[in-house]
Amino acid sequence: MDPGALDRIVSGLDIKSHPDLIVGLTVPDDAGVFRLNSQTALIQTLDFLTPVTDDPYEFGQIAAANSLSDVYAMGGTPVTVMNIVCFPSHDLEEKILALTLKGGQDKINEAGAILVGGHSVDDPQFKYGLSVTGIVHPDKVLTNSNAMVGDAIILTKPIGTGIMSTAIKAKLAKKSQIKEAVAVMSMLNRGAAEVMKDFNVHACTDVTGFGLAGHLIEMAKGAKKHLSLYSQKVPLLENVLFFANMGLVPAGAHKNRTFFKDLTGICPSMDRALVDLMFDPQTSGGLMISLKKEEAVLCVKQMEKKGINARIIGEVTQESSTGFLDII
Repeated sequence: MDPGALDRIVSGLDIKSHPDLIVGLTVPDDAGVFRLNSQTALIQTLDFLTPVTDDPYEFGQIAAANSLSDVYAMGGTPVTVMNIVCFPSHDLEEKILALTLKGGQDKINEAGAILVGGHSVDDPQFKYGLSVTGIVHPDKVLTNSNAMVGDAIILTKPIGTGIMSTAIKAKLAKKSQIKEAVAVMSMLNRGAAEVMKDFNVHACTDVTGFGLAGHLIEMAKGAKKHLSLYSQKVPLLENVLFFANMGLVPAGAHKNRTFFKDLTGICPSMDRALVDLMFDPQTSGGLMISLKKEEAVLCVKQMEKKGINARIIGEVTQESSTGFLDII
């Protein structure tokens, strides 16, 4: 399925609107947001994954962190979660599921949320994730579509998890590289979200399946702005550029580049492997935050004090009728 297939299908449904629906399916954002009253809005999101590591506990942590991320990207706080499990009971031992759920539960606890239930089915392909409900003040909802000219763009995690996962499956990654990738994917975006609440953030999203460039294009389209991405400033996982040069690039990266090609300008002298990295689908990626340049510098410094590998990676340069991204 190409990146736009589901949007095309959903657009054909008879979906009703509501005066209290703040963020719905009319815009491609991270979660739905519904106003309950003048002080509280409900954030709802759902996500699940197939295993990205051989360690079930690590898989549980990564899947949970990935699911919780959308609430942080909307400026909210996770409150309750429900487990989603598809498990091949005849092919895998029960302890694998137990360790996966323990990994997820530890991340749920770290987020300060409460597990209230879930649903499981017997399925040939193991999958795990969460349905997450969060809260936010209706006036403080962050979307991916309000970036302003002159903004700087912050990224809070290194990229390359799609390519690294391919290298891990091919048994080419070193233990230190695997450890770093797992640590990045299982890290909650809670710390970054808490820091950005002290600043006047214009737009925010998290980096997942569309890759860094894809999610920047979504930001550009939503705001009708022209964005520039400075590829040399993007933090990368250890040795991931080497693996990209080896051709260990997931099919999703090529699909992303094709899907977004009409809204992307790529510097002709850029290394092909680095371009592939810009479109590499991420699992549990960092937050991408758009705010005034002077505030962005201070925000990055505050994040660095918390041990967050945040970097300014781009800027919003001008108005655009459609939205556009230059990768330099």
